[in-house]
Amino acid sequence: MLSILPSIFVLGLAAVAALLLAQSRGSPSPRTAERLSAARALALATVLQGVHFAEEATTGFPQQLGALLDIPGMSGSFFVAFNVLWLGIWVASVPGVRSGRTAAFFAAWFLAIAGTLNGILHPLLAVAAGGYFPGLVSAPVVGLASVWLGLRLRGATAPRGTPAGI
Repeated sequence: MLSILPSIFVLGLAAVAALLLAQSRGSPSPRTAERLSAARALALATVLQGVHFAEEATTGFPQQLGALLDIPGMSGSFFVAFNVLWLGIWVASVPGVRSGRTAAFFAAWFLAIAGTLNGILHPLLAVAAGGYFPGLVSAPVVGLASVWLGLRLRGATAPRGTPAGI
């Protein structure tokens, strides 16, 4: 259990922020083109997150994170199941973002936030480790795609209560 606490903390904060954004920002009907752009950005970020997951899985991220933090390594099967589950959620959310569904926007905002954090934290983990840290190569690309996704989501949504044409 101790091995997943750092991930639960960081991803938990990202999930709370994503939930607040999904609940406070709707996607008015006139924003069809913006939703399509956000859905495309979500699809791209999901593919890149899949590449990032593959890099992490093949280079020992769960064990290396535990070793760096001086805690037991995360179970490889939990790590794989968690990542595959989220990749599936993001793939399933692409049409939901296109149609303006709140739950899909939660998943998309979560990827935008967590992916941006990935792009920041992996280089910091590499510095702390004194060299390559699993996920370092793909994390900056995921980070940039996630920032782009966040910008597309912002354009596809507006604070709830905003007149539809704005």
